[in-house]
Amino acid sequence: MSPKFKMAVNVYSTNVTSDNPSRYEMLAWVNQMLQAQFSKVEELCSGAAYCQFMDMMFPSSIPVKRIKFRSNLEHEHLQNFKLLQASFNKVSVDKVIPIDRLIKGRFQDNLEFLQWFRKFFEANYSGRAYDPLMARSGVAMGLGSGPINPKFPKQSPSSTPRSDTSERPSTKQTPKKAITNKENEALKQQYSTLSKEFDEYSEFIPVMEHERDFYFNKLRNIKNLCQRSKVADPKLRPFSEKVFKIIYADKVDSRNTN
Repeated sequence: MSPKFKMAVNVYSTNVTSDNPSRYEMLAWVNQMLQAQFSKVEELCSGAAYCQFMDMMFPSSIPVKRIKFRSNLEHEHLQNFKLLQASFNKVSVDKVIPIDRLIKGRFQDNLEFLQWFRKFFEANYSGRAYDPLMARSGVAMGLGSGPINPKFPKQSPSSTPRSDTSERPSTKQTPKKAITNKENEALKQQYSTLSKEFDEYSEFIPVMEHERDFYFNKLRNIKNLCQRSKVADPKLRPFSEKVFKIIYADKVDSRNTN
């Protein structure tokens, strides 16, 4: 008898709007929720993060042991997304995953899917306790750091020899730590400023590409029209030649073309 799963709340909003967090905020959210080390949105093309989010929201809806958490090959990404789509089907998610586009690792496709998925997560996550690192047996996700070994936990203060903590650290470490914190704050501020500027410029790239393609297609249509006219009517040949001269002129010649 197959297990019964809680039915998902479907989310249909897919448009990118101004209230969507930036890519850096989205990555910080993923890394915090999954204790991962993703350094850029494109790394989510592996599909592993989404698979684990489904295990977090809908227990037993996805076979965690079959997830390729450290995948860097397209066929492994494809396997993860197939697991994700099967999990979607189990809990009645209407979303059809654009797998072919996501596994290519293109930024825009992965960002749009991540934005949709976060809205989906917020609509479905009950807040239940979940240890993502333990669930994947300590395997690291993302290229931000090396693999995590659960057998070597973080060192606690009690494990430090008493002779080191009683006398020496106070005079030597405090000034150095203060300087480091100050430098870190300055770097964080600079990083935040540059990130915002980058996001602003990135928004114009699709617009500029659209404008480029728009005018390129117009020039191509004009060129084809002139070619057909030159053959069909010899009287139009001088005019067509002038148009060709304008189209193919470089920046210097274009100023002297009449």
